[in-house]
Formats: sequence, structure tokens, C-alpha cells
Amino acid sequence: MKLIFANRNYSSWSLRAWLVLKHFGIPFDEELVLLNGDGWKEIIRKKSPSGKVPVLIDGEAVIPETIAIIEYLNDKYPAKGIWPSGRLERARARAVSAEMHGGFTALRNAAPMNLRASYPGRVDFDPIEADLRRIEEIWGDLTSESGGPFLFGKFTAADAMFAPVASRIRTYALPVSDVAMEYVEKIYALPAFQEWLADAAKEPWTVEHDEIDFIQKKV
Repeated sequence: MKLIFANRNYSSWSLRAWLVLKHFGIPFDEELVLLNGDGWKEIIRKKSPSGKVPVLIDGEAVIPETIAIIEYLNDKYPAKGIWPSGRLERARARAVSAEMHGGFTALRNAAPMNLRASYPGRVDFDPIEADLRRIEEIWGDLTSESGGPFLFGKFTAADAMFAPVASRIRTYALPVSDVAMEYVEKIYALPAFQEWLADAAKEPWTVEHDEIDFIQKKV
């Protein structure tokens, strides 16, 4: 089994799939592709049916798209507990993961994932306030009901889906509640996240179109 993913520093969707594989102890090989350089889009397109990463390859199976990868892994390794065990909790975990997958575009567009950076005050709060408040609501409600430390008690795929949001809150020092900041710290303390973060810090590449200066000039 192999996961093809992009720059650790910038690729939020790659992080999500990788965290699930690593945290749940699923053996896999890695292949890194870059998000810039000569012909980088064509290189990814040759490896991914969608032209995007991450892509999971398992024998003849070639699976792009993070949610599909997570579901494939859950089906293949049902004893790992990738989703919560209870039917209701599992449904809620999938619901908030789908909300993350399809929503929060204001936050994602204004504050790109950049694990190496520290840009407090660089993101205008007003356009992203609604997204942040909804994220706080999800995190607060679920950790209160489960008792934490993660959304459904133990770490699940739902936490992997929100891990890049935690990084955005820290990178840009976004104003959130104490409860939300506690959750951010739990994500950062996760051994798998720490491993990804350490490798991201070693990457020598800067992807201009994913940097906040470039993004804000486009607006």
C-alpha cells in the first residue's frame, strides 16, 4: 500500500489521509510529489485520476480523494476504529467530516495551511468569523459530550479531518475560545501530527501560490 501526497507544509488534504494511516498503525509506503516546479501539474495527473492528491494505491486499487481513502481504510481494517464504534456517533463523525470537506471555504481561502509559518494578525477576522464560530461549536459540543480529549473521545477520522484547521488557528493566531485552543493543542500533541510537523519543517521548498502574501495580493 502506498500513499502519494504533496508538500507536507501546505497540503492539508494529504495531512488528513496520512494521519489516519500513521495514527492507526497501518503499514504503507510514501511518495512525495511537489506542488510547484516544471510540469508539476502534469506529474500529479500521471499518478492521480483526478489530478489531485492524496492518492492511495493498494494493489490494483487507485483511490484519490481523502474521504474515499478513509472509507477504504475503514472497510479494510474494521478493527482499527477509524470511525467511532457507535452507530449514532459514527453518523455524527461522518456528518461533521462532510461539513469540513465541503464547507468553511472562507477560512480555507483566507488562511492557507502553512505549518512552518507564524503570521499572527495577517488574516482579517470579519470574513472568517462565521466559519470559526461554527468550528468552535462543533468542537465544543462533541468534546463536551464525549469527555474528550478528541471529538469522540479517542482520535478518529473526524479529528484527522479537522487537523489542518487546528494548524490554521495556530499559524495565524486566530481568535477562538479556550475550549477550541485546548483542542488545537491536543491535535498538535498527537505523535503522528508531530512527526508530520517535523518533516514539514525540514522541507526546503516554498510554494509561492500557497503563501499568504501571494493569496492576499490576488484579492
